[in-house]
Amino acid sequence: MAFSWIFFTLMAAFMQAWRNAFQKQLSTTVDVWGVTLARFIFGLPFAALYLSCLYYYKPVESMVQFTPKFWIYVVIAGCSQILATALMVQRFKQKNYAVGVGLAKSEAILAAIIGVTFLVDHLSFLAWLGVALGGYAVFLLSRGGQVTGFSARTLAIGIGSGLSFAITSLLVREASLELTTLPTLHRAAWILLMVISFQCLSMLIYLTIFSRQTLVAMWQRLGLTFKVSVCSFMASLGWFTAMSMVSVPVVKTLGQIEILFSMLISAYFFKEKLARTEHWGLGLLVIAAILVIWA
Repeated sequence: MAFSWIFFTLMAAFMQAWRNAFQKQLSTTVDVWGVTLARFIFGLPFAALYLSCLYYYKPVESMVQFTPKFWIYVVIAGCSQILATALMVQRFKQKNYAVGVGLAKSEAILAAIIGVTFLVDHLSFLAWLGVALGGYAVFLLSRGGQVTGFSARTLAIGIGSGLSFAITSLLVREASLELTTLPTLHRAAWILLMVISFQCLSMLIYLTIFSRQTLVAMWQRLGLTFKVSVCSFMASLGWFTAMSMVSVPVVKTLGQIEILFSMLISAYFFKEKLARTEHWGLGLLVIAAILVIWA
């Protein structure tokens, strides 16, 4: 189990890269909130099925006990993830795909700062070095040698998305630490189910009341919506499980390998050109990943 967090993180990064790609496609015909809901809507039954299978194949005697803090963490994390996703989709509409993903990857640095400052988290020197190198690597990859059209609004949306994702990740870990009677896998599965349930219910109510045409547009792209949900479920499963095992900044720094997956998808799936600076960025990203694993 010592290094299983690495497997879950890599799985999460790979599936999230594909989810973002499918979200980019969906955003051409569905508005921001519809694309955001697509992330959760079909993930709910998969989350329930996963939890049931987990208890069947790995039964535990202890009953789950939800504390008041657990519910607070779940609700705030769910809201933060909705906001982060909406901002991420908005980034897709402003600039190219790889840049949209890259700016949101400020999450690792922000999670490290917030975690150490407010949540009594601790990072070793190697971990801090890995987080810093990863952040600079993301900067190189995000620029792509092109600054045309880059504005304060672009930066604000990108950093806002990264900050919202960071808050989500940190609170998911805090919620996991509240379920002290359960093994790690079961804790992550319960959090996944509760967060997705809250997100689905709240967004369905909102769109049913204020934007039914969005639900119609999603129905017309049902296949693509399903792909987004499945990839998102697999990604969240990986993130939530890994973050239940080790600290968020470490997970998210290794998870920046998603940028590599996103760049390959950007080049071969969306036919977008990549710049030379990205070779340096990829090299630093690999070094950052090695440092956090050693740490």
